[in-house]
Amino acid sequence: MSTAREITTKISSIKSTQKITRAMELVAASKMRRAQDRMAMSRPYAAKIRKVISHVASSHAEYQHPYMQQRETIKRVGFIMVTTDRGLCGGLNINLFRKSLTEMKKWHDQGVGVDVCVIGRKAEVFFGQQGASILGAVTHIGDKPAIQDIIGVVKILLKNYDEGKLDRIYICANEFVNTMIQKPFVRQLLPLEKEVAHTKTDSEKFLATENMNTHWDYLYEPDSAKTLLTMLLVRYIESQVYQAVIENIACEQAARMMAMKNATDNAKEIIKELQLAFNKARQAGITREIAEIVSGAAALE
Repeated sequence: MSTAREITTKISSIKSTQKITRAMELVAASKMRRAQDRMAMSRPYAAKIRKVISHVASSHAEYQHPYMQQRETIKRVGFIMVTTDRGLCGGLNINLFRKSLTEMKKWHDQGVGVDVCVIGRKAEVFFGQQGASILGAVTHIGDKPAIQDIIGVVKILLKNYDEGKLDRIYICANEFVNTMIQKPFVRQLLPLEKEVAHTKTDSEKFLATENMNTHWDYLYEPDSAKTLLTMLLVRYIESQVYQAVIENIACEQAARMMAMKNATDNAKEIIKELQLAFNKARQAGITREIAEIVSGAAALE
């Protein structure tokens, strides 16, 4: 059994760690709320672009944009991986890696090549160790990223798609369900599916079920509808990636908050156990001292 002094040192050390984890929990909670606010503010933009794309595309049904055309032969696909820069967020990144690797393996088994663009230090390290073909990487974007911070990797994949080097593009990130639940997902970005989106909010569901054949009359100046549609589709893809990054940040902070809360609670339980061990060690010491005094007194008689 450890001595009372050793146990006291352990208790002091764990209490210090407990203060740190508690502070990190509070910071993560604050950052999570701010990330949720940014997540909510970014959704109307993507929804509005989706609506305009629907109108422009339906008013020029004779023109099929390359981003909306399914390619007959798929030789190579690209993945945008959205992860965190730091750890201490539970199994958030591990679960995402597991799901994305499962999807990539399906393509590998079909003889299809896979390229990766990563957002987040954890993805850069992981896929670097896996020997994956990494086309681009963006790290250290912080808790308040701007769309300009991530637009580089999007342009890399779009350029490869335009040149025919990639036949499909997917995005892998975490979906924020609530504080307790974050789900990894793999979502197709290109070619765009018929409904132009995987929707979550009520407004987005309405847009997805909107009649795509409704005719809208527009005047395009100085360029044609094709130019406008290309620009809108690029903006839409960028907004989807940005939305995934913002949502992943909210997931990161929620996961970190829960991880730090669990660490704080575990520290509390360990302190209780050590306090009990300290009391036992102290009682044993007192009993031993009493026994020594009694033995000494008996020896003097």
